[in-house]
Amino acid sequence: MAEILQKDGTWVFDGDALRLTPGRDRNVGLLRKALGELVVPLGALAGISFEQGKKSGRLRLRLRDGADPLLHATGGRLTEPHDPYQLTVDSDRYGVAEYFVDEVRNALLLDQVPSDPVDGYLLPGPAVPLAVSAGDGTAAFDGEHIRLEWNWKTEDAKASAGPRTLAVTDVVAVEWQPAVGLENGHLRFTVRHAPTKAPPKYDPNAVELWGFKKDPLMALVAAAVQARLPHPAAAARHSQAAVASEARPTTPSRRRRTGRAAPLRGATHRSHGQQAVLKRSCRRQASTAPTVLARNRAGFLRNLPVPQDLPGARRTC
Repeated sequence: MAEILQKDGTWVFDGDALRLTPGRDRNVGLLRKALGELVVPLGALAGISFEQGKKSGRLRLRLRDGADPLLHATGGRLTEPHDPYQLTVDSDRYGVAEYFVDEVRNALLLDQVPSDPVDGYLLPGPAVPLAVSAGDGTAAFDGEHIRLEWNWKTEDAKASAGPRTLAVTDVVAVEWQPAVGLENGHLRFTVRHAPTKAPPKYDPNAVELWGFKKDPLMALVAAAVQARLPHPAAAARHSQAAVASEARPTTPSRRRRTGRAAPLRGATHRSHGQQAVLKRSCRRQASTAPTVLARNRAGFLRNLPVPQDLPGARRTC
């Protein structure tokens, strides 16, 4: 067992899983505080590293691709204060951090945990129900339905239709994009049979984000929805199988549905009476064949010339 306690949080490894608990320091990101404790199974890890600095270092966990719905929904765009898989380490705890890394790495080697992508989520995602208000609206999710409500800052073209409710079964994708510089971010839901290229400020299935303090919390809604959608790897595999089945050439069967062999090309169909006559004719020919052969042999021997120079030579037939 290994453990490291810091102002930024506490990480505990018991040999089977890591427990990541955020600290209460004011520098801890709002998303980490709202997410709470994370339990990461050893099988979801691809690696761990520790980076030393002059004043502080940083522990980093690297998860296998496709293991966590939060990482998939955010696309690696979480900044350091909000990333639950990073821990700031004070300089006087560098030795503890290195020991922690060694323990996790040894466990990965002993259990022979692969680092390749997975085809199913190994973490459950944020708990539901949850609701977040940021940007031009509020997004709430109860595990089955997404409800979007608008505030006084919402564009009239989007707010005129009123609150919007989406069934999670109608959602095919979810995207969270943080605000960067002068470019606004968004939380957008792609609805089946209703694609749109409208900007988030006009899209009734999106919440526009302007870079304020609560914006990262929208990533929790995105992750909770993503955890209940089909896994991207499984969906891609199903799509490839469908394309392969459509591309495979179809060959006509040589057997009918009854299981009997199909007639060869050019064969004629005969009635039962014709087949019986044909069989009797074949038997008659087969029975008379030895007699005909013997008769032909006798005639052939009778016509052979007898040599005159051999004494006592005579015909045998």
